[in-house]
Amino acid sequence: MKYIIAIDAGTTSSRAILFDKKGHQIGVAQYEFTQFFPQNGWVEHDANEIWESQKKAIHDLIKQTGVQDEEIAAIGITNQRETTIIWNKETGEPVGNAIVWQDRRTASICTELKQKHEATFIAKTGLVLDPYFSGTKIKWILDQDPKLKKQATEGKLAFGTVDSWLIWKLTGGNTHVTDVTNASRTLLFNIHTLDWDDELLKILNIPKAILPKVVSCSEVVGETSVKSIGQQITISGIAGDQQAALFGQLCWESGDVKNTYGTGCFCIMNTGSKAIVSKNKMLTTIGYQIGGKTTYAIEGSVFIAGALIQWLRDELSMVSESSQIETLAKTVSDNGGITFLPSLTGLGAPYWEPSATGGILGITRGTKKGHIARAALEAIALRSHELVNAMQKDANTNFSVLKVDGGASQNNLLLQIQANVLNTKVVRPEITETTALGAAFFAGLAVGFWKSQEEIQTVWKENAQFHPDQDKTYTNQMVSLWNQRIQVVLSKDG
Repeated sequence: MKYIIAIDAGTTSSRAILFDKKGHQIGVAQYEFTQFFPQNGWVEHDANEIWESQKKAIHDLIKQTGVQDEEIAAIGITNQRETTIIWNKETGEPVGNAIVWQDRRTASICTELKQKHEATFIAKTGLVLDPYFSGTKIKWILDQDPKLKKQATEGKLAFGTVDSWLIWKLTGGNTHVTDVTNASRTLLFNIHTLDWDDELLKILNIPKAILPKVVSCSEVVGETSVKSIGQQITISGIAGDQQAALFGQLCWESGDVKNTYGTGCFCIMNTGSKAIVSKNKMLTTIGYQIGGKTTYAIEGSVFIAGALIQWLRDELSMVSESSQIETLAKTVSDNGGITFLPSLTGLGAPYWEPSATGGILGITRGTKKGHIARAALEAIALRSHELVNAMQKDANTNFSVLKVDGGASQNNLLLQIQANVLNTKVVRPEITETTALGAAFFAGLAVGFWKSQEEIQTVWKENAQFHPDQDKTYTNQMVSLWNQRIQVVLSKDG
């Protein structure tokens, strides 16, 4: 056995990546799928399109690399979390479009629940009551149609995040599972008892019959069916994308921190065997579970990061390729007094203000495209700075290095700004596909492809370091302006 296939089911694309034992990326196939915005604040995906694009990516990966069936040890899956799919168990067809994690339609449900049940949800799940998570999305879907509610109660429907949906399809409907990390993002899973919580299900009026079995991140859960992708391959690794990145970055010790710069920005600190309750509106979540041992984490989420650059590209046509934003930002020496408030889909931690909208403040006659581009990169770094500061307070620790990954981590200027704002070292690994690599590690460890965690430590290698190099006066002014101007978008009226 020479290879592991990692399925990386993202928010905008389906990918399949082939890794060897040294963690080298041997091949990759990727297909984007459609983003639907049926109403203001609504974001949906076609679950069948996710499956078809993922299946095509797997087929193309195998074809382009020429890898033989017997050379593939296992498949590991990592996925966009919280995105909610409900399907008919008999037909395998979704009851409607998937509701994406970015979707804000359940804001009013969350507001109502907060009045009586906020403390209960925080204590049991480590999460705040926000439209971000799966639980209120499930409730919304079932409440729309009495027939669906009846079918759910009768056990005829299945709920899953994207990992569950893909495993169901890959195994020909034989396996309905999720892992502890994805389960911990549903508002339905008790992260202390490690089981679905009957009280929370009752509050949300969600039948337990629709829920998947919860497994660890690293264990054999099934095999692909010949009908699904043409061959039988063991599926033995599952983790939500940010937890997979935490593991893939080798953040295995309490206090280790990684930040993923993807569609959103997701910063996680390992807190070891202890579930630390945040006093700063961070999320307490499960980092990973392997070999019967559960590792907890504190997480903060920025809903819009790389998506901000996509918005500048697609809606304002400031660049034709996302990678060009760095060059544009370098045409100026500073932000020209601009602050970019990136709350295009509400604000996540530590604000949790779903009604917040975005803004570009400080515009003058002298404002150039470069200033806006630079301010956009600074916004991503500043939001990450807020998360790291809050997590350090919660864990009562100071970290010395931030490990980074994700597509936007290829942007050197962004990482330099991040080092300046945090006043600490930022490290980028050689393999920035650490989300997929983490899924590969989980899958490989379960089937003996890698014998131990110690063995896979040799796979991770550093690519670049970024150290603070900027006058602190400019940085302090930037942070001060940010703190003033963020208040503009924090009102309930947006």
